[in-house]
Amino acid sequence: MKSALIVWGGWEGHQPSQVAEIFRSVLEKEDFQVEVSDTLESFADGEKVKTYDLIVPVWTMGQIEKQYVRNVSLAVQGGVGLAGCHGGMCDTFRNNVDWQFMTGGNWVAHPGNDGVEYMVNIKHSSSPLLAGIEDFAVKSEQYYLHVDPAVEVLATTRFPIVPGPHATNSPVDMPVVWTKRWGAGRVFYCSLGHQADIIEMPTVKEIMRRGLLWSAEGKDLAVKTPDLAVFERFTGMGDSN
Repeated sequence: MKSALIVWGGWEGHQPSQVAEIFRSVLEKEDFQVEVSDTLESFADGEKVKTYDLIVPVWTMGQIEKQYVRNVSLAVQGGVGLAGCHGGMCDTFRNNVDWQFMTGGNWVAHPGNDGVEYMVNIKHSSSPLLAGIEDFAVKSEQYYLHVDPAVEVLATTRFPIVPGPHATNSPVDMPVVWTKRWGAGRVFYCSLGHQADIIEMPTVKEIMRRGLLWSAEGKDLAVKTPDLAVFERFTGMGDSN
């Protein structure tokens, strides 16, 4: 049985406890043993953190001990999956660049704030992770992020939708869903999920389900094929993100 650690907290506007409960339910339906915590001290024991198959952060803003981030980073490098959404993963610990490097991006703006209607466009890539999912509309915050060029982008949204200083630039396609490798570990992110009702949208929930499961598979791969995992860790080559 695979195991997952969900750690929630931070800014209450993102309804972290409700979102954590959704992810708990999704994972338990997939036969995961799930531990849910509302304290960052769950990251304090580095050896215990390495025992999970998956870590799911649901924590917006806040401060964290550098050693806690190091513990998570080392666990992911060893094959533990990391998956999350919206501000719960990429607006987390704004002062910690090591966290941002690991997750693949960080939030900088949401022009128009909540209630913007926009399209999420599924991108054809080497990854089959979103196969069969069609482009869809959402009414929520549209995240503008600074994104690591190393990620594999699986879905995008077009800016600008609303007026603002960014609108004088040419239109840009901003990543919404991506994957990344961190050592032998698999990292998955989706920028949707301002509140629990967005996560409950069937398409969004399915995207997150697939991302959670995909991320959790990395540890088995690292254990079964350690030479390949090391090769991928230092070259970036191997099977697709």
